[in-house]
Amino acid sequence: MTKSLRDRAEATTKEVQDILGISADTHPKEIADAVEQAIIKALLEERQRCADVAFKCCEEDRDKAHKVSEEINRINTALVANLSALR
Repeated sequence: MTKSLRDRAEATTKEVQDILGISADTHPKEIADAVEQAIIKALLEERQRCADVAFKCCEEDRDKAHKVSEEINRINTALVANLSALR
């Protein structure tokens, strides 16, 4: 089964709490929020890097490069909207 970002953030929260030897009641929401935001930021930065690479790799065909870059950015926008709706 596919895990959502929130599921991954909550699992990581439990791991961090175990590593630090702190109670599971110690700021679980705040830790999970921070982890989730870090995951989202990394995904968005990676998508932008992919768009930049696609654009640079297709220098000889600027139209194609622009279309690929726009599609990656469109998907990025949809990802942000979907993640925001989950909150």
